[in-house]
Amino acid sequence: MTILKTFGVIGALGLSVVMTACQKHDAGTENKAQTTPAAESAVKTLTIGFQKSSLNLLIAKQQKIYEQEFPGAKIEWREFPAGPQMLEALAVGAVDFGAVGNTPPIFAQAADKPLSYVGYEVVPANSQAILIPTNSRIQSIADLKGKRIAVQKGSSAHELLAKVLQKAGLSWSDIQPIWLPPADARAAFDKGAIDAWSIWEPYLSTTELKGHAKSLIDGRAFPTTYSFYIGNPRFIQQHPDAAQKVLDGLNKADQWFVQHQDQGLSIYAQSTGLDTQVAKAVLDKRAKPSPIQPINAEVTQAQQQIADLFQQVQLIPKTINVSQTIWSAKP
Repeated sequence: MTILKTFGVIGALGLSVVMTACQKHDAGTENKAQTTPAAESAVKTLTIGFQKSSLNLLIAKQQKIYEQEFPGAKIEWREFPAGPQMLEALAVGAVDFGAVGNTPPIFAQAADKPLSYVGYEVVPANSQAILIPTNSRIQSIADLKGKRIAVQKGSSAHELLAKVLQKAGLSWSDIQPIWLPPADARAAFDKGAIDAWSIWEPYLSTTELKGHAKSLIDGRAFPTTYSFYIGNPRFIQQHPDAAQKVLDGLNKADQWFVQHQDQGLSIYAQSTGLDTQVAKAVLDKRAKPSPIQPINAEVTQAQQQIADLFQQVQLIPKTINVSQTIWSAKP
């Protein structure tokens, strides 16, 4: 199954990312003195990072929505296995905008990586969970003590696991975190090499329906969480209208899905490599519509609370101020 293949090309991608970033920077430096403000604000190339499960971006790609939002611009798409890898690319200028969960931008900001929160989307509460084998002896979250738990470091599942441990009265030293990207974690789960797995969709439904797994606890036990659309601050500064156009395109994609759910299911299944049963289970959890909106004070505070928790338990090395990274449209 396509979604379960190990991403062995990440290293090569990293090299390509850095080279592309250098080319973009050099071109910008050479042309800066010759461009007028109007010419500088015109987008020539828009590079968008996405994951296999980024439905709105998959639809925007298939329907060529950004070719309409940015006429005359070259639209490039880059796929990533998870948010942390995407934000590494964004930090070096190889991605202009991308979709991530709630935790990757916190780790990125704590590592002094440049980013701007552009928009948010409400995450379905049951789209993240701690999975255990159906025959596991684990009966409650307290039983996670001493267990081997797989999680993608810096992902939204990392934050879910942190909340679960806090709820259970456990610390990170009480478990054995196994830092694995989703494909590798699924392989370890199937082999019985780990006791539990903190994971998001579509890996969650794939494993539940096809991998003899069950949910121990999911996001419904906690307050609302969000996914985010992140932009490169330098790109946004050079192209002040771009961020709003990206949001507009995302909402057009969301509206298209509401009106064409069967076609949207087909696009999603093809991207993820999931069979229709699993893909439908994932998309059935999604709100319809699921609007993408600019960041507000409530969402900023929710992110700040995660950042403060992570600093408190020493998952990030310092205190950060999320509000410093919020993009807002000019009136």
